[in-house]
Amino acid sequence: MARRTGQWIGYLAVGVALAALLAQRTWWPDAGPSALVAYSEFEDALREGRVAEVVIGEQLLTARLNAPDAQGRRLIIATRVEPALAERLQGHGVSYRRVVEPTWLRDLLSWLLPSAIFFGLWYLVSRRLSEKMGAGGGLLGIGRSRARVYMETRTGVRFADVAGVDEAKAELQEVVDFLKNPAEHGRLGARVPKGILLMGPTGTGKTLLARAVAGEAGVAFFSISGSEFIELFVGVGAARVRDLFEQARSHAPAIIFIDELDALGKARSAFTGAGGHDEREQTLNQLLVELDGFDPGVGVVLLAATNRPEILDPALLRAGRFDRQVLVDRPDRAGRLAILRVHAAKVRMAAGVDLDAIAALTTGLAGADLANLVNEAALCATRRRAQAVELPDFTAAFERIVAGIERRHRVLGLAERRTVAWHEMGHAITALAMPGADRIHKVSIVPHGVGALGYTLQRPGEDRHLASRSELVNRITVLMGGRAAERLVFGEISTGAADDIARATDIARDMVMRYGMDETLGCVAYAAPLPRFLPLPDIGNPGAAMASPETARRIDEAVRAIVETAFNRATEVLKERRAMLDRCAAALVERETLDEEEIRQLMAAPADAA
Repeated sequence: MARRTGQWIGYLAVGVALAALLAQRTWWPDAGPSALVAYSEFEDALREGRVAEVVIGEQLLTARLNAPDAQGRRLIIATRVEPALAERLQGHGVSYRRVVEPTWLRDLLSWLLPSAIFFGLWYLVSRRLSEKMGAGGGLLGIGRSRARVYMETRTGVRFADVAGVDEAKAELQEVVDFLKNPAEHGRLGARVPKGILLMGPTGTGKTLLARAVAGEAGVAFFSISGSEFIELFVGVGAARVRDLFEQARSHAPAIIFIDELDALGKARSAFTGAGGHDEREQTLNQLLVELDGFDPGVGVVLLAATNRPEILDPALLRAGRFDRQVLVDRPDRAGRLAILRVHAAKVRMAAGVDLDAIAALTTGLAGADLANLVNEAALCATRRRAQAVELPDFTAAFERIVAGIERRHRVLGLAERRTVAWHEMGHAITALAMPGADRIHKVSIVPHGVGALGYTLQRPGEDRHLASRSELVNRITVLMGGRAAERLVFGEISTGAADDIARATDIARDMVMRYGMDETLGCVAYAAPLPRFLPLPDIGNPGAAMASPETARRIDEAVRAIVETAFNRATEVLKERRAMLDRCAAALVERETLDEEEIRQLMAAPADAA
């Protein structure tokens, strides 16, 4: 720094000297034996024969005298004047001279401005390129960490702001206690875990939990995404890992949070020549080295989050690196109620809104989904110009999230309306007849979303984690109820059951290939396990490669048998309740939407009450 300051002082001194020299030449030309005189005095000296030699410049005339004049000058300098004007002025005996305006500033700017513009453009372009390459604002900064640092007052999140994940908060409370009072927790020789991995489905609040830990502990919080380590140049990611840990040590106690760890810590391949990524692997190796090297006693804790723990490198998950793995799962009913209370406190709620009923309706939704539900309910209330958010607003918001945006401008013809009505009522009546089936919340023939001409909304009455074979068969039967109703009433089938068939086939295929629920094939798994938290749709038949051609044929036959049996069962159920089906479907054509209570009233009505 001192060396650079000395260089700038030297440059400034040279500039001042040049400016002084230009000013001296312009403003003090009579310094020494020469003097700037009027042009008339030059004419007088020339006429009197005192001039020995004249040097003619672009603007000045320099005359050397034969002998020094009365002032001791040997040189006189005069500005040039047009000859015609000089003769006229000389004839009148007038003293005259021409003023030469100083041009040193113009000359100086003519040199400096182009140079300044050039270097300014070069600096801006180089800075922009360096930022795109991850330089962080300088060409030599590409190895610097791009983590965002939040101090205690800037995180703005505490454990009270995180609801529905009580077990995860209890696990992380130990980290907070250690960072606040390391001596007390280390008195028996225990140490804080070097790394804590938060894993769970998307939207469950993993990032929010990490920020809450920093907010509760009151320490520096370094937040960065796993993808921000990887750049075009090899070695940049490893340098950023080193710089990140150095910054955290300098701010200790501190928390490092790496979001989406799977982008950085994906399992390395044994065959580096086949699709290997040297930069990513070098970055991962550096992270492993830092985890082994840093002393947990300095108060630096590494938190990471991922929704794909099954693809992480095993070296990351061993003891001594990510010692603790905390599951942040979807909330249960009590957790959903707590989350709804946190977000409902931020909007104007009407008196008497039962949040517990909303929590019961939203089975399977994560924390981010519930936050979106409250926001959509507030928007629904705003659109109808209400003074507060009421329960129907939550119902409309839930239907908007699950079924999609209502598209009333998409008008269906009478024939299509009748087909959709009988199809949807086939689902509803079959579901009401199946023991243990999910409750019918609403049936509608108003188009929603991208391609849904109608929908039957079912929601479980309680949280479920297991499903028996009979329950899965009942689900397939309900899915086939729409197709069965079309065949029973109209004598033909339509394309409206495409999604139902796909979902029924997926359930039946899982029963055969994953759960071992086919007696002929036995308790054997013919499909690879799905990701725990980020389920991906199956493409084709993934179990075909794990079974012989003969077994694959038997798998297809078993799947087809389950679906066909469910279809025949749905047909029998609807035949027995044909009068109810026609009565409810006719009411649906007229009203467009029916809820569970209205359907039960129509089913309980006398047969001649159509």
